[in-house]
Amino acid sequence: MLELKSYLRESALIVEKRINEYVKSKKYIHPTLLSSILYSINNGGKKIRPALTFLIYEMLSGRNKKDIVDAASAIEMIHTYSLIHDDLPAMDDDDLRRGKLTNHKIYGEGIAILAGDALLTDAFHIISSSKKLNNSLKPKIIEVLSFRAGSSGMVSGQVMDLISEGKKFEYSKACRTLKYIHSHKTSDMIIASAEIGGICANVNENTLRKLKEIAQLSGMVFQIVDDILDVVGDKEKLGKKGSDRENEKLTFVSVYGIEKSKEMAENLFKRAIRIVDNIKGNEEKKKLLKELIELFLRRDR
Repeated sequence: MLELKSYLRESALIVEKRINEYVKSKKYIHPTLLSSILYSINNGGKKIRPALTFLIYEMLSGRNKKDIVDAASAIEMIHTYSLIHDDLPAMDDDDLRRGKLTNHKIYGEGIAILAGDALLTDAFHIISSSKKLNNSLKPKIIEVLSFRAGSSGMVSGQVMDLISEGKKFEYSKACRTLKYIHSHKTSDMIIASAEIGGICANVNENTLRKLKEIAQLSGMVFQIVDDILDVVGDKEKLGKKGSDRENEKLTFVSVYGIEKSKEMAENLFKRAIRIVDNIKGNEEKKKLLKELIELFLRRDR
């Protein structure tokens, strides 16, 4: 996986650099807001969502990832906004993110909320004002992002996650509720990442459907492993405390147990890989895509 690590590192640097350039270019931005935004953007992390967009674009178009850096950056900006808000006392109430203090612990709740608001709003501006993206693609990218990140997607997943805390469900309802939470809270932005890569590569509807299915399966793998790590993972490696049990959250481990959760993740992973194998594209990038999905399964942080 050395080649994948190199690809992820390169992708992260490209996106980080672009977001830093973009935010610093804002004429009237308040210095405190700028500092808060860049604190979270530059706070490490693999930036796997934009990397997924880049990989799919390069796999299916044969062109260079830098062509779509503004689309990939918008995805990371929305993801970062969601993390800032997710860490707030009113949500998960986390003090640590990637081993560092969360945004609100440094800047206060009010500034953290506004930094998240700015990132979400500016994500659409970096696309609409892009000189690199084809103008015909911009409405399609904005449509995908607004749908997947909005009230039909990630936000409703977060709402269900919040209102389910501390509640006791009978087994079948717990399974349905859990699927709803993570189909939206986790998978929707991973689906958006894959979908945008495909749209920018101008793929047909059949291929786009396959990409969405791969991303949906991969998103669930990612979340199941996240829930397992919350219980058995090394907290120092994770860079955060295990807060799901403390907050009485509905998780794959609390519903299915660790062994069944591991089995589910493995099966979903295999289904995703089979679909990748049925897509025509650059073989080198296809191999990296499969390694990225495997990273979702095998990661320890």
